[in-house]
Amino acid sequence: MFFTMNSSQAVVRTDIENATLTHRGKVRDVYSVDDDRLMLVASDRISAFDCVFPTPIPGKGKILTSLSAFWFKMFENVVPNHLLTVDRSEFPEPFRNFPELEGRSSLVKRTDVFPVECVVRGYLEGSGWKDYLATGKVCGYSLPPGLKQCDRLLDPIFTPATKAATGHDENITGLEFKNVVGSETAAYLKSTSLELFAKASKYALERGIIIADTKFEFGIDKDGEILLIDEVLTPDSSRFWDAEKYEPGHAQPSFDKQFVREYLETLDWDKAPPAPPLPDHIVSATYERYLAAYKIITGSEIKFE
Repeated sequence: MFFTMNSSQAVVRTDIENATLTHRGKVRDVYSVDDDRLMLVASDRISAFDCVFPTPIPGKGKILTSLSAFWFKMFENVVPNHLLTVDRSEFPEPFRNFPELEGRSSLVKRTDVFPVECVVRGYLEGSGWKDYLATGKVCGYSLPPGLKQCDRLLDPIFTPATKAATGHDENITGLEFKNVVGSETAAYLKSTSLELFAKASKYALERGIIIADTKFEFGIDKDGEILLIDEVLTPDSSRFWDAEKYEPGHAQPSFDKQFVREYLETLDWDKAPPAPPLPDHIVSATYERYLAAYKIITGSEIKFE
């Protein structure tokens, strides 16, 4: 059985008969397939400030799934990943029997997930900008004085964070990162994250998008191989800016969730649940930004049925 928002056909949650739901996250519903595989279903839910909003963004889940699949393919020669297929005809039962899963679901390998976010920052924005204003540093990295909001950093920096089940993720030091995952793994995750960011940034910039920052997640499979997992370089997990309109000194026109955050900052809301509904014009504008990011990056259209 599938639950949708009838007015917009946005998928806000899934309940699949004869399947075991193992986790319902802010955006994704995760089902057990067998001892080796999981099914990830990207809903149209949207979250900000650690709150899930009652108003979905129709089509968002399909955009996230398709864009992640694009990047997974591009990065195959850099790092292996957990994606097996996004083709519903290749899904095992009962999942192949649900047309609503088309385009928004990924059959993936199970991994033991490292409990850290591998964050890479190429520009000074968000919590990094706030840290810099307060300390002159970003997550322990000393930066030159006099930098402006959204300035490009001389070199991208790796700023890991904890993965919080509830509440805010917290930035951690390199030493804390090593203590969590081990020195050898920490070095590999850092170098791989920086390599992925550099490759993606070059590709996106050639197409008119600046990737200001992003986060990667990794897990280790039953054979001991480290895999790139979850979502990759989507408007939910990254800051995408319009390169033609880039001008440091203020917030940038974006193709990502920052647009929603900026709207929420105008409200008399304490950023605690329950989250307020989003008006139609914010929903529409968010969808258009996500779709534009997909089209610009991949050079292709996406099917919505």
